[in-house]
Amino acid sequence: MNLDATRTVRDLATEIPNATRIFEKFGIDYCCGGSKPLQDACRQANIAVDDVLRSLEGENASEAASPDPDFKNANLADLIGYILVTHHGFVKHEIPRLKQLLFKVVAVHCASHPELAAVQRAFTGLAEELTAHMMKEEMVLFPYIEKLERETGAGKPAPVAPFGSINNPIRMMELEHETAGSALEQIRTLTSAYTPPEEACFSYKTLYSALKEFEADLHEHVHLENNILFPRAIALEGGV
Repeated sequence: MNLDATRTVRDLATEIPNATRIFEKFGIDYCCGGSKPLQDACRQANIAVDDVLRSLEGENASEAASPDPDFKNANLADLIGYILVTHHGFVKHEIPRLKQLLFKVVAVHCASHPELAAVQRAFTGLAEELTAHMMKEEMVLFPYIEKLERETGAGKPAPVAPFGSINNPIRMMELEHETAGSALEQIRTLTSAYTPPEEACFSYKTLYSALKEFEADLHEHVHLENNILFPRAIALEGGV
């Protein structure tokens, strides 16, 4: 494979096993910002593109303990099932936990760390948006994609959708992904990249660690949808 820095982050993320883990390590946006050439993404993140290229072609890419599943060629129903169990399930489990941690940490430490109140507001808004977003996917978009795959796979025409072209709900989902990404970036900034103060208690440290994990999971979640599921569903509807 030609590891050319002019190729988009999205293409590299979908073609190279474990590339998303490497992009996460370097702080490169591979989900909402995946359409940028790698060289531009590295410039934006203020990192050397050669360092990233070496990691992509070296041991970090080839010797990871658990390579990502190959969803570029899998059935869309299998990809949707993976997203629902692995990522929707994670978000639904973590939102109540993080809200509880935030309540506890804000109550004790907000007087000396007023930025915590802003973190709590940002996460509360993010949680509400994600809950509504996932419901729309689970109730409307994902069932249609699964039906689309079944019907076209049986040689039938694409089923009629209540929302017209599948591009319409997908564009809405992508816009909501961008909103979620902006909220995460705000939280990352407010927490100094999830770095707790020296005097932080165990709950404070646990909160920042959990927020960091939540961000990493959502990056992978959005990558699977924006860069793999949605383009493949659009192509399927168009008969490509």
